[in-house]
Amino acid sequence: MSEDREPATAEIEAWQRDSAFLPADEAAPEDHPALYNISAGMMFAGVVRPVEPQLPDYVAIEMEQRSLELGGQVGMWNLLWEAGQFRRRFFDAEELPEPIARIADLGDINTILVPRTQSRYFEYEALFHLLPKATLDRFGLPLLRRGQWPFMADHCNLDHFLPADFGERLAKAWAWTIWPHLNSGSRLGAFSKDDPIRLLAHNLDFWVPPITTVVQETLRTFPVVDKGKTVGPVPLEDGGFLDGAVTGNPRMGGPIWMGEEEAAEKVAETIDAADSTGRLRGILEAVRQHRVEDDFSAQWSNAREDFERKLYRKRNKIQVRFVELTDTIPIQGPQSEVLGNLVTSDFLALLDSKQREIVVLLSSGYRQHEIAEQLGYANHSPISKKLAQIRQAAQAYFGVDD
Repeated sequence: MSEDREPATAEIEAWQRDSAFLPADEAAPEDHPALYNISAGMMFAGVVRPVEPQLPDYVAIEMEQRSLELGGQVGMWNLLWEAGQFRRRFFDAEELPEPIARIADLGDINTILVPRTQSRYFEYEALFHLLPKATLDRFGLPLLRRGQWPFMADHCNLDHFLPADFGERLAKAWAWTIWPHLNSGSRLGAFSKDDPIRLLAHNLDFWVPPITTVVQETLRTFPVVDKGKTVGPVPLEDGGFLDGAVTGNPRMGGPIWMGEEEAAEKVAETIDAADSTGRLRGILEAVRQHRVEDDFSAQWSNAREDFERKLYRKRNKIQVRFVELTDTIPIQGPQSEVLGNLVTSDFLALLDSKQREIVVLLSSGYRQHEIAEQLGYANHSPISKKLAQIRQAAQAYFGVDD
């Protein structure tokens, strides 16, 4: 068979699959999961750094035609992640292919370009590559080779090999992974599918900005490539300088994280990044303070027990106090109550004769010193002690706290 023949479709797919999927025996905990970065120093002699970089937006563009020009320009655009909102200034706008040209025309905005796919894998790539093999297996997700941030190229037509419900599976896997950070006392299954915190945990779009923050903050700790650039103002063609930017050497590339231990640390950092301004903590606290019964599933949990205990106490709170009533004529019968003290006939049966007599006299309008005289005591101190005993009995009977 001639070596110059075109490869068959099956052969191409086999090569693409091998390029995308990691054999299970190579997924060592110290190596997988992993996310890598390629240094801009491979293509650029220097970079422009914003003094206050904007957090990038991910823009999905149509790349199905697999134009070499478009693919190459997307890779170059993303390689300049350090330039942030100023990256368009590295390109001649008239030579940029569509749709990058339209994005550049919008001005100094920070965007990362990814292919538009059904799975949205490239938008969620950093989140996916935080999940260890055990979690991927648990939720039926594929074992992929190390990830790349930001997107550079899709050599293997990855979306073709991913399950149709990839996004749903990833959302479940991510929620399961971060749930202990959001609600350490109760399992995820203890809450209904409509629970606000559970919905938030599954919302991958909510977690893209914080994981992007973690990725960039990690990369900013990498050393720079010595290209001979010094930090200073960025000159413009008109003789002025670019406001809010300085020149510098590009940073080195390498692993952003590698292995289960580092990935777990980055998950925790992602939670912190989501709460850098109190946003996440405020959401969680607001939900917990305003829970309703429909937030819980049928499973028992500490959270449900706490909710029901608080609900029961709010609905059935009885504060046991004894006050000196005036102008009141008590009517003690089989079903009667002494309103104000909520002393029922059943409760009176628990008291001894002296205690019952004190309750009836008190509700009849007698004051403590008058009750003492009626019962033959020298002062009201014994009455106070008996009232304390009655109060304890009432708390036990009605199941209330002080």
